[in-house]
Amino acid sequence: MDLAQGVERFTVTQKVTLMVNRYEIRTAAGDGSPGDLLAFAQQKRTAFREQVTFYRDESRSAALFSFRARQRLDLGATYDVLDAAGVPIGSFRKDFGASLLRSTWHLEAPGAVARGSERSAATAIGRRIWEMVPIVDALPSPFRFHFDFVDAAGQTVLVSERGQSLRDRYLVTVPGARLDGRVAAAMAVALDALQSR
Repeated sequence: MDLAQGVERFTVTQKVTLMVNRYEIRTAAGDGSPGDLLAFAQQKRTAFREQVTFYRDESRSAALFSFRARQRLDLGATYDVLDAAGVPIGSFRKDFGASLLRSTWHLEAPGAVARGSERSAATAIGRRIWEMVPIVDALPSPFRFHFDFVDAAGQTVLVSERGQSLRDRYLVTVPGARLDGRVAAAMAVALDALQSR
């Protein structure tokens, strides 16, 4: 299975290490459990310009795609999703104003323009209160936040649902696989990696 061909469901699991955030993108079984590895992503925590590269596996010998901020350290930065050759295949950006209450993103790719936000306003507020307390912010968040991306016609383009576990694990659904799976995977990882920015 290849993300570039479109995938209707996959999982994203974060693996925490000292200097980098690592993510595994895997096929999803019928019950939502992780299956075969589709891509492996790595993000340096100290980079001045946010960039995440997705590889075929942990050996990092073959890059598949990436996303990169157009600007440095900008709260409303636009991120370009690039294929293995560096050609843009989509983009996304956080809506800073709308995100003060409920995190909101804009996603664009061929055949899909969508706006995504946290499903629950109550969870969004609870998560913000949790993040304001310095001691508990270092602990894994107990809040299971979900994002729904819909187009102008109200059709669902992408759904990311956080699982109930200590590790950050998400089930991502792309109805009808109408969004390039690489763009969907990049957006899903960004929802975790860039959420507090």
